[in-house]
Amino acid sequence: MKNKHFTLLYGRYIICVQLNFYTEEIKLKKLLLLLLSAVMIISMAGCAAGNTAPGAETAAEQAEEPPALFNKTLVVYFSATGNTRNVALNIASATNADLHEIVPEVPYTDADLDYNSDCRANREQNDDEARPAINGGEFGIEQYDVIFLGYPIWWGQAPKIMYTFLESHDFSGKTIIPFCTSGSSSIGTSAENMHASASNAEWLDGQRFASSVSREDLTEWINGLDIDIKAE
Repeated sequence: MKNKHFTLLYGRYIICVQLNFYTEEIKLKKLLLLLLSAVMIISMAGCAAGNTAPGAETAAEQAEEPPALFNKTLVVYFSATGNTRNVALNIASATNADLHEIVPEVPYTDADLDYNSDCRANREQNDDEARPAINGGEFGIEQYDVIFLGYPIWWGQAPKIMYTFLESHDFSGKTIIPFCTSGSSSIGTSAENMHASASNAEWLDGQRFASSVSREDLTEWINGLDIDIKAE
């Protein structure tokens, strides 16, 4: 009987074959082709097992991405007649900030704002202890770093409902930028007098605006502040 030995080397696979036969050479060639095909199939399977599908790899990377951060800038305002609201809307739009309105539990009527009489607004402004109630529950102030605080000027000062808002939240580590609206009065001491109600915040100098102030003027003011915010 005639013996022949064959060694096939393919990648990391080594196949040794010993054949005993009396058949013709053509049958041997067919057998070798079959063995070579088997080696190729094994090699391809090994490569597939060692590689991660691109889609799965992308999904894993996406799973590791941090969650989107909250918007860190807030414009919060009180507006009894709509004048301060107009300015607040423009600031929020220019800075891509969130917007929150301070709404009194008991709305102010025209009679409440008749400054030539013994109206509600006058009584509140003359009472250091007045803290008008705010409509609504808790507001998530903790997610913001920079807060624009808007209000109208009432007898030279901020309405007492602003004190209610400030004393209802923790402003630790936050920056407060006051702005106000009035027909002619300046911001005066209105912002400074509120500092004690949020003493753990960093207060920047405020600014008084007319209700008709342009967006361009507001943008110029904001970009001149010492904050990491760019208005457009």
